Order: sequence, then structure tokens, then C-alpha cells
Amino acid sequence: MTDAVDVVVPSDVEPVLRVRGATKTFGAVVALEGVDLEVRAGEVLALLGDNGAGKSTLIKCISGVHKLDRGEIQIDGAPVQITSAADARSNGIETVYQDLALFDNLNPTANFFAGREVAHPSWLPRGLQWMKKKEMSTRTKELLDRLQIRLPHFDADVALMSGGQRQAVAVARAVAFSSKLVILDEPTAALGLRESARVLELVDRLRTSGVAVILISHSMDHVMAVANRAMVMRRGRKIGEAPATADNQEQLVSWIVGARGSTTV
Repeated sequence: MTDAVDVVVPSDVEPVLRVRGATKTFGAVVALEGVDLEVRAGEVLALLGDNGAGKSTLIKCISGVHKLDRGEIQIDGAPVQITSAADARSNGIETVYQDLALFDNLNPTANFFAGREVAHPSWLPRGLQWMKKKEMSTRTKELLDRLQIRLPHFDADVALMSGGQRQAVAVARAVAFSSKLVILDEPTAALGLRESARVLELVDRLRTSGVAVILISHSMDHVMAVANRAMVMRRGRKIGEAPATADNQEQLVSWIVGARGSTTV
């Protein structure tokens, strides 16, 4: 796998996603307090922090599950309103959560196009159209080949696949419909060493193909393997960020556990 820190994304490139002053409360609980975030095309940004740090709330605001109380989200430098998952998808943002949200009784193609089936003729109501099954299958195979994902049985239900294969299908589905940004929430959780390595290779290929990636992970080894930068959150605030290098690993850990004050390296 290519060492992510060797891939330098120019800081003067316009971010695919820019978040400014993100604030979100749930009753008396302040989940986000003035959080800023940027990620560029071809970059993996690791989002770090203990449970309750605000990571999940932040990505849910970006992906349309929650609406920010205050703050701004920009896509390619232009402000956008994201109040639903459909808004996020229309802006080129796809999210893969820990539960993957796959249909176990369907094969990869059916999972890819669930709710977005390719059908004709367009002038008929949706329920009366014919599914273009061959076209959908071909597009799925082409994407899996491009991402170098190998499935032993392409037409098998995903329930029969290993954890790593299921994760690969979920990530590939996100890439199939994302033009700008893929958010991955703990993509290697509960996976063995070999399957985790394959998922990390997939993340690496996303970056090299020009996709922006936000990676939430509790594994510093995995962050060091694929991330360009790491941003640490604690109690709803951004504590600091730094290049994801071995030299900065101790600093990142200290921010996570709250041992030192906030800064940016």
C-alpha cells in the first residue's frame, strides 16, 4: 500500500468540502461547538476522538441526518443547504455507516441500485417501467474492477459474504454514486487483520482516484496507513489537526485523551 503521507495535496487547492462554525445542540447538550473542517479531492482526512467527541454528529450533519443549528457547509467553495440525505447525495456526498445498510438478501448489483434502479421508458410511472438489469450488472462489475474488488461469487447474496467483502460492497456502492466525497465510519471495525488490510487498500485507491475521503477510526495504525491529515475532536470541539505521520502520532493521541492544549501542527 502506498504510504499516504507521501501523497501531498496542495493546500491552495479549493476544498471539496468546507465546514465553518458547525454548531449543534440536543436540548441542553452541546454536541458541536464552532467546528471547522476542510477536505480536498484526493485526500483522506481522519476524524479522531473518543466516544462522545462529536465525530458522529458532525458527519451526520454533513450527510443530512441532522441539520446544523449554526454554521455553514460549502461544496467546491459554494454554500449549500444540506437538510436531508437526498441533499447530501445531490451534492456528491455518500456515507458508509458501521451497520453498512446493506440488504442481506440481495446481490451486489441489487444493493448498488436499490432505490436508484436504471429503468425505461422514462415517460412511464416508476412502477410500470422495466428494469435494465443487464446494464446495472455491467456497471456494477465495471466499478468493482476499477476499485480492484474481487468477489468470489458476484451474484451471491451479500449475507453469504465475509465482513471484508460486505464492507467493500458498501464502499463501492458509495463510490458509484458519489462524485466528490465519501465518508467512512469505522470501516475496519470488527474485521480481522487480512480483511482490514483489504479495506485500507480500497481507501487508498479511493484517494488515488481523486475522491475526497473522511475516515472515522479508533485505530491509529489504520490512520497512519492511509490518512493524509488527522483532525481531533473532544467534547464537541475541534482540538487540533496535523499531518498523519509517525512523528505526530504521540501528539494526536495526547489530543484525543486531553493531555495537552489545542493547536495545529
